Amino acid sequence: MTTNQNILLAGASGVLGRHIATALADAGHKVTGLGRSEGNGVRADLMDRDALLRAVDGQHFDTVVHAATALRKPPVRHRDMYATDALRIEGTAHLIEAARATGAQRFVTESMVFGYGYGDFGDRAITEDDVFGPHGTDPELERHLAGMRTKEQLTFETAGLEGVALRFGLFYGPGGTDALLPLLRRRQLPAPADQGRVLPWVELTDAARAVAAAVEHGRPGQAYNIADRTPMGFRTHLLCVAEEFGLPRPMSVPLWLTRPMAYAHTMFSSSMRVSTRKAERELGWTPVYPSGRDGLAALRAATTR
Repeated sequence: MTTNQNILLAGASGVLGRHIATALADAGHKVTGLGRSEGNGVRADLMDRDALLRAVDGQHFDTVVHAATALRKPPVRHRDMYATDALRIEGTAHLIEAARATGAQRFVTESMVFGYGYGDFGDRAITEDDVFGPHGTDPELERHLAGMRTKEQLTFETAGLEGVALRFGLFYGPGGTDALLPLLRRRQLPAPADQGRVLPWVELTDAARAVAAAVEHGRPGQAYNIADRTPMGFRTHLLCVAEEFGLPRPMSVPLWLTRPMAYAHTMFSSSMRVSTRKAERELGWTPVYPSGRDGLAALRAATTR
């Protein structure tokens, strides 16, 4: 795909979306935001099909990027994910319809490493050839996995659209980590010991650059893992944030005590490593911040200038 594209960005006013808009503009593309809030060039709700199609009527875009989320804060309970689950299914179907109506050739979608499943995957690095969207071990997990599974199926299987999916690790960085600081300051963010468990992470500006790379270089029908080179346990990440910003260490609690926070408990119990070799090879993408410590140090330096 060429540079200087006309790109419609769903979720442009979100935390990741703002970084994507910057990365795309820096790469020479014209970006039009799509969302419900003021400041978007196309004002519409992805869940309202008819209103969305009216909003894009008569407009042309080369590529559509789907970075919309219904999350306003980190999910703690399963029901905190329900609106995002629906957005991944109905919202994606509506956005793809809008993409086709505008004559777009390419559709790049935000996906997640948790689409490989929740649980302990051991020390082997997961690649894009591993099963994505396996059936969930209980109805709640299946609800979330079905959302991620369907989102990618719609992306890849729509005739006439070059679909590319980016399977991101957990986000942190400017606009993301900020929400943790007051909670850590008040010691309201307890976390169990990692016990050797690790998760993939990615700094938000690194994630945004991967989107720009996928717009230009992603192979149609392909997914790419996007994460830094240093998987890190959830508690270890929080300890790094606290240390970097001079905040109290988060309280340690037994894993079983987090069960009432069912979604958070599932995350705390999971362990996963992913390979990003495919993204590095095909997209030409490498993380500027190879570890959370690097990204958090840069964030602190930027906020204390």
